[in-house]
Amino acid sequence: MNANKALWEKGDFTQLAATMRESGEALVNEIGVKKGMDVLDLGCGDGTTALPEARLGANVRGIDIASNLVEAGNLRAQNEGLSNVTFEEGDACDLENVNDDSFDLTVSIFGAMFAPKPFEVAKEMVRVTRPGGRIVMGNWIPGDPTLVAQILKISSAYTPPPPEGFVSPMLWGVEEQVIERFAQAGIPKENISCERSTFMFRTDVSPVRYVEKFRDYYGPTMNAFEAARNIGKEMQLQSELEALLTSQNQSGDANKTVIPATFLKVTVQC
Repeated sequence: MNANKALWEKGDFTQLAATMRESGEALVNEIGVKKGMDVLDLGCGDGTTALPEARLGANVRGIDIASNLVEAGNLRAQNEGLSNVTFEEGDACDLENVNDDSFDLTVSIFGAMFAPKPFEVAKEMVRVTRPGGRIVMGNWIPGDPTLVAQILKISSAYTPPPPEGFVSPMLWGVEEQVIERFAQAGIPKENISCERSTFMFRTDVSPVRYVEKFRDYYGPTMNAFEAARNIGKEMQLQSELEALLTSQNQSGDANKTVIPATFLKVTVQC
């Protein structure tokens, strides 16, 4: 079994994705999606950015490693009556069913960064993007004090060390690493730009209830809770995450959660 596939098919990421819709749509509106454009949304989940791209008139192909998320994305598209977006299963490390130079824009927002072979991911994204086209990535930043980086940092303290040769997905949030990976794929340094941006998580539940969504539905946090349970520290992990989300909540309402998370927005001119 592909470990990355198992991780993202665990639980139900759509429960978290539902709290990311507004920022997903805002980001799509920023990146220049146009009607008739051919767009690849890689690591698309259930369509947080793919559906807004299709609503703007682009022809969108969503690819994700998790079959349950692909199914959920196709259902969302069907329910919206969007015939210009399709979701299919695939691996960002090897887009074997995608032809060279197929897309005007390749987008991956917190998706391809989690694939285990980053140099292969960069190579594949460049390969399938047309000359003159663009790649846009959103990647979490290691050590950042905001939400997602801190959730992953806290969770990692309770889980066994990764296997030898493991490359942290968070390195996609380091500009020098991004440049090195795309340089090996043939992109000149001056064609790569990185800037910090903010993604908002919004939900009509309290921070404590929001922690439960991460605990019950988000693969990396689910694994952390299982590991913590095995060493008798489940409540300690729960308390740490509750304190984190409560301290970062900007909603002004104890029964709602609005939390910003900083990410690295990468733009590559092919």
